[in-house]
Amino acid sequence: MKTKLIIGNKNYSSWSLRAWLLLKEAGIPFEEHRIALDCPNTAGEIATFTEAKCVPVLQFGEMTVWDTMAIAETMAEHFPEKHLWPQDPVARAHARAICAEMHSGFHVLRSCMPMNCRAMGRKIPLPDELGDDIDRIIAIWAECHRKYGDQGSWLFGNFSIADAMFAPVVLRLRTYGINLPESAGFYPQRLLESEAMQEWLLAAEAETEVIDREETGQ
Repeated sequence: MKTKLIIGNKNYSSWSLRAWLLLKEAGIPFEEHRIALDCPNTAGEIATFTEAKCVPVLQFGEMTVWDTMAIAETMAEHFPEKHLWPQDPVARAHARAICAEMHSGFHVLRSCMPMNCRAMGRKIPLPDELGDDIDRIIAIWAECHRKYGDQGSWLFGNFSIADAMFAPVVLRLRTYGINLPESAGFYPQRLLESEAMQEWLLAAEAETEVIDREETGQ
């Protein structure tokens, strides 16, 4: 079926990255349609694809799917051979739990550290609440490495939906220069070595739009 993914700015749109990376790493061919965010016509352009007026949006055959997790589940259902969730039921439950935690949580991290691929070296305050979010991220990555590291270098050995969900956090920590312990540092290195991730970063660097409210730090 024809697959089209509507995304926002690659420099800023963390949810767009999640859906885009999932399709790229899974090897699912798709047409990309980019809409610049925070412009006078942004809402109208997105509304031609979904009444939710947010990106990403997946057009898959006759289906329109919005929300990154809904897109991920739809792809997992239609491409079972891609094993987008871990095959082992215990690992699969673990992956689903951390994806749900990422989808609904880490509000302080999102607020204090907006994704901004171009803004390398920015310095921001680190309140205790932000430190708590970062510590939880580190704990998740360290646990995955301890349990599944012998199976491969992604969070659950092979690439999965969990990797797509946590990819923007890697870029946030990279932008704001957050040092990671060795137990959690394996994952950012693996993600940044991905050809798909390098393609995204190059495109983000080439964008010219600036969204002032996302330009956090000095």
